[in-house]
Amino acid sequence: MKDLSASWVLENPISGEPGKQKGSQVFKLKDSYQASRRSEENVEHFIDDHHWQEDEIQNRRKASWSPVKFKRQMLRQKRWDLRTVDLIRQNKEADKQMEATSAIEDLKNMDPVVNGKYSIWRRDFENPNSDSTLKLMRDQIIMAKAYANIAKSRNQIDLYSSLLRHVGDSLRVIGDANSDSELHPSSLDQAKAMGHALSFAKDRLYDCHIVARKLRAMLQSAEDNVDSLKKRSAFLIQLAAKTVPKPLHCLPLQLAADYYFHGYQSKKDLNIEKLEDPSLYHYAIFSDNVLATSVVVNSTVLHANEPEKHVFHIVTDKLNFAAMRMWFILNAPEKATVQVENIDDFKWLNSSYCSVLRQLESARVKEYYFKNHPSSLSVGSDNLKYRNPKYLSMLNHLRFYLPEVYPKLHKILFLDDDIVVQKDLTPLWDVDLNGMVNGAVETCKGSFHRFDKYLNFSNPKISENFDSNACGWAFGMNIFDLKEWRNRNITQIYHYWQDRNEDRTLWKLGTLPPGLITFYNLTYPLDRKWHVLGLGYDPALNQTEIVNAAVVHYNGNYKPWLDLAVAKYKSYWSKYVRFDSYYLKLCNLSE
Repeated sequence: MKDLSASWVLENPISGEPGKQKGSQVFKLKDSYQASRRSEENVEHFIDDHHWQEDEIQNRRKASWSPVKFKRQMLRQKRWDLRTVDLIRQNKEADKQMEATSAIEDLKNMDPVVNGKYSIWRRDFENPNSDSTLKLMRDQIIMAKAYANIAKSRNQIDLYSSLLRHVGDSLRVIGDANSDSELHPSSLDQAKAMGHALSFAKDRLYDCHIVARKLRAMLQSAEDNVDSLKKRSAFLIQLAAKTVPKPLHCLPLQLAADYYFHGYQSKKDLNIEKLEDPSLYHYAIFSDNVLATSVVVNSTVLHANEPEKHVFHIVTDKLNFAAMRMWFILNAPEKATVQVENIDDFKWLNSSYCSVLRQLESARVKEYYFKNHPSSLSVGSDNLKYRNPKYLSMLNHLRFYLPEVYPKLHKILFLDDDIVVQKDLTPLWDVDLNGMVNGAVETCKGSFHRFDKYLNFSNPKISENFDSNACGWAFGMNIFDLKEWRNRNITQIYHYWQDRNEDRTLWKLGTLPPGLITFYNLTYPLDRKWHVLGLGYDPALNQTEIVNAAVVHYNGNYKPWLDLAVAKYKSYWSKYVRFDSYYLKLCNLSE
């Protein structure tokens, strides 16, 4: 009753006419309110004496209200609800007007691998006074936006415009600053001016419930924007990762042109007798990237104690064969042996024998890859990822045919082209695999990188044959016992599962999932120091582990030869690039 004006008059609930309740008596709300207060005091006194329950008190109070009171209360609540909905609706429109320009600039300058100042795990947060001015100004901007929206909803246009102007001034003063030391000298004056504006706005607009609702709406809007930016960032990274930079496109073209122009195609390989000598240390590298392959070979030879005993078997495609061979003719590693082969020369690798080749020639896969699939955000980053051209290359699947490619070898070390060798790898040939076929570093930590992350365990073919909690392992540096491989007929196991995944219901495209299946219970876990992963996607790796690792692996999208590369990891790779090479200078490849 206290919320109603004393000038209001109660209507007769029966006749609807004022002044006819209980005969002809007229009650103004002021009198009614005083009577109600006396009644409530008596009730409260009675409660103190008899300790009534709270629900009984409420029932008594409601019983004393008239139907008109109930109706007005419901109308008031309805108006509050409509007002709340209207405030939330206006939020997005006002935010877009204030943030459009700054959001575009932030997106251009956004670094996907740098942690922001508000990361709670940063040491900056241990000091409560760290960057206090910057934090204050950012908080002021948030509150100014909230009050600006409320002012607009109440048609206080002057206050709305003033707050927008202060928000713009604060954003210009902050600019790209990430600490107080980077702020413009006028930042403190702007913070004071904004403080006065907020104080004035608070006096005119502050209502606890409305401000709280507005801040909740802003939080929801910010979360939606973050989700949208994450999706856009993931899509653009996938798009950039599968493109070839101009210098890397130039390099094989120049090498191939000179290869044929100078007649190097007639040059014979040296040290042919070493290529099939099982007593030597043999490496398999399957790649179409000349520069990346050169880094793998250079870094391995540089750290080898006896480089003359190391033999590198490089297999590339027809398009890059001339360039790859030309590079290693001109830049042959000291003492070590390098063989370059063309995958098209493996006549036994055909669709009648190879399951993947047969699937790649099917109409279903061709439609999946080539028919009306625009490269846009609408297709999603995952779809774009699995349409990467590397999944169509047999170089990516040749690792499952090592015994056929090298029939006279007993052991071979498989290396990806995105790794860097930092120590002598010869001890790997002395590791006892205990009857296993594959020696690899396991990658599971807790639930991360276990089998259920790669395989579809809702399919009975998977769930009945494999343990969902089995530990995954890394492709990229693997020691294979080829004798045991042949004895266990591993390639046929690979074919069996590939044939059953023609519709891609057991796993997505790629080589790790079929690798996990093919070498299930046949993988020996190597010491983690042999192989450290994540330099191509994780900017927070332990620096000591990287330095002490025998092999570091840039698995992920941030390859070291791309602009996407994590800056602090790039030097581990670039120091093995021969930037003094004539061809690298010709193609503008520099550190």
